[in-house]
Amino acid sequence: MPQLVAFLRAINVGGHNVTMDALRRLFTGLGLDDVETFIASGNVVFSTRARDISALERKIEVQLERSLGYEVKTFLRTVPELAAVAAYAPFAAAKIRSSVAFNVAFLANPLDAAATKTVMALRTEIDDFHVHGREVYWLCAKGQSESGFSNAVFERALKTRATFRGMNTVARIAARWFSGTVP
Repeated sequence: MPQLVAFLRAINVGGHNVTMDALRRLFTGLGLDDVETFIASGNVVFSTRARDISALERKIEVQLERSLGYEVKTFLRTVPELAAVAAYAPFAAAKIRSSVAFNVAFLANPLDAAATKTVMALRTEIDDFHVHGREVYWLCAKGQSESGFSNAVFERALKTRATFRGMNTVARIAARWFSGTVP
């Protein structure tokens, strides 16, 4: 049975507090198996027999909105896909080491050329971006509080939903649940 990782937008931020026990119960209530959460920021790993991932994303979103009372955009990746995200090197290693924050945005679909151009126009002396597949990598040279960039800026510019995670979190999830060869 394939394992998937759900990255949930708007969990334990902005006053939307949800315990990890409650989140596990909501996912288990959808008939998902082996449900585990990873840190309290809306990362859920589970097994499923579902084949239509887009339909499963929508099903999770509907259940979460119904139960929590607000929209929780959901971005699913298979564990091997997540391992590939963690292994991907969008910036030179030295540049990553000298930066303060390295994050990745999860999107529902790959960006087209116009949207990619919009992302790249957000570059500054502090912020650099790289678009690859359904992810946008963000490297912040200084503290994120010194940057004018945020998830809200990203979503307004692209008119799409996304959720960001630190690459350390992504790497830790991949290391814990992935044991194969990166695709």
